[in-house]
Amino acid sequence: MKLKYCRLNGETGHAAGRRLLAELYREQTGLPLPPVARTPEGKPYLQDSPWHFSISHTKGHAFCLLAQENVAIDAEELSRQVAPGLEEKILSPGELARLEQARDRNRAMLTFWVLKEAAAKLSGRGLRGYPNHTDFTLTDSRVLEIDGCLVAIFREEGE
Repeated sequence: MKLKYCRLNGETGHAAGRRLLAELYREQTGLPLPPVARTPEGKPYLQDSPWHFSISHTKGHAFCLLAQENVAIDAEELSRQVAPGLEEKILSPGELARLEQARDRNRAMLTFWVLKEAAAKLSGRGLRGYPNHTDFTLTDSRVLEIDGCLVAIFREEGE
């Protein structure tokens, strides 16, 4: 599994994500990026390629994963402020209890959010309704801090 990220510096998140994907694909295969298609549920994939990818972008960054197994990534800027009241809608009872004990509620909410979004991307179904059926922890090793962002990285194996 390979990860690349960049600051946007005037590029859109979509354009930067696609550029990172093309760079990673060429680095790993020596080939140009094949066409990107979507499953009926909307998950993007590379046509006629065994490689899997996931892209996430924030206000200031783009992140891309490329692997030979199903992968997913989500990122949020640590400076992003979560809307008040959102926790009641998206957190499970266990997650709500962990949030109440967190020293930094905003960081905790961002942690839960990137975990939920990455899990939804990995499933291929995306977020539907309120994702309050999970039971993530704030110490999940799949969450990293990269260049001022919280980034959750999921992979099919070891999930």
